[in-house]
Amino acid sequence: MNNALRVVVGSDEAGYEYKQRIKTDLQSDSRVSEVIDVDADRDTNYPTVAIQAAEMIARGAADRAILICGTGLGVAIAANKVKGVRAATAHDSYSVERSVLSNNAQILCMGQRVIGIELARKLVHEWLGYTFDAASPSNAKIGEINSYEAH
Repeated sequence: MNNALRVVVGSDEAGYEYKQRIKTDLQSDSRVSEVIDVDADRDTNYPTVAIQAAEMIARGAADRAILICGTGLGVAIAANKVKGVRAATAHDSYSVERSVLSNNAQILCMGQRVIGIELARKLVHEWLGYTFDAASPSNAKIGEINSYEAH
């Protein structure tokens, strides 16, 4: 696949089980050319994992990332500290869709203590299928965010 994605995965201890399962799914997904796991040590704190993944996105070393902690909130907060990155916590299909189509989020965050594994797997599968349309009305809103961030 020509447009296959390089996807980073990461978690802390609270999201490790889901991250491992999703990583396996990604490795067999034809839309994914490479899976990069940033937390070889399952005892790594979520800010370290999230920031490392987000920095890879920001510098172009990866296209997307999936981060999992207990709630999905901590990894999203940490990842969003990296300039040029948009991370969204989403636990339903509509939010997953809008995270990309309306917000051009490069990082999907989820909570292992919030949703079941089968839903998490389904949402990742859906999320990989969405592509932001720079010609959409949402592009001006993303530009506004980028402009503020540039200050």
